[in-house]
Amino acid sequence: MANPTAALIIIGNEVLSGRTRDANLQFLATELGALGIPLREVRVIPDIEDTIVATVNELRARFTHVFTTGGIGPTHDDITSECIAKAFGVPWEVHAGAHAKMAAYYAAQGTEFNAARLRMATMPRGVVLIENEATVAPGFSMENVHVMAGVPRIMQAMFRALAPKLERGAPVVSATVHADGVFEGQIAEPLAAVQRRHPALDVGSYPYFRPGPVRGGVALVAKGTDAADVAAAADEIEALLVAAGGQAIRGEPRLDDNTTAKV
Repeated sequence: MANPTAALIIIGNEVLSGRTRDANLQFLATELGALGIPLREVRVIPDIEDTIVATVNELRARFTHVFTTGGIGPTHDDITSECIAKAFGVPWEVHAGAHAKMAAYYAAQGTEFNAARLRMATMPRGVVLIENEATVAPGFSMENVHVMAGVPRIMQAMFRALAPKLERGAPVVSATVHADGVFEGQIAEPLAAVQRRHPALDVGSYPYFRPGPVRGGVALVAKGTDAADVAAAADEIEALLVAAGGQAIRGEPRLDDNTTAKV
């Protein structure tokens, strides 16, 4: 059976304006891959009701899982929860369980459980809460749509709480081989032949650059759910880099003393 698939919707004007750098995509793509749920599409959209509703409805029909980040806080521009209710055609109402837990928490803190905080306990009817260790305000799942915070620390806690409940498939494995002084123009044709011989894999080429006499090279990656197929493709990739005059090295290239190329 084919692996389940996922899409991510990053919601927030602050991301589109450049004010906030999204830190959630790489985490989610990596974690989902390890669960055998490849991330197939990512959208970055503004805090506009019609856009959120349309995007959620489009993607939830096409993918096994849809994850959203951002827009579930206490301020006027946090409209994701309301939009999910509209996308599913259900009421947006106070969730009794979330309300009780948050009311108790704020009472213990001696802090007012005001109207702004009550927004974080107001959700589409029928959700399953994503409770987590980072915050008293939960995320939630509505069928195959999983709604999480935009703050990376909180989003990660929500995802780790959610992960055991997700439908999953065979884990995605990868192998990387790189060579300094070899460039994409030299290996494009033989690399395409590797892809043709291994159609079930994703085979990619990622150049890297660094200061110095050898100013970079290329990292080649084979990725898929069949570990034996990935290993065979990696052997062929190593051979083509050697044939191009490079010293093929397994793993990511080192760009400096502390940084590995992100490929």
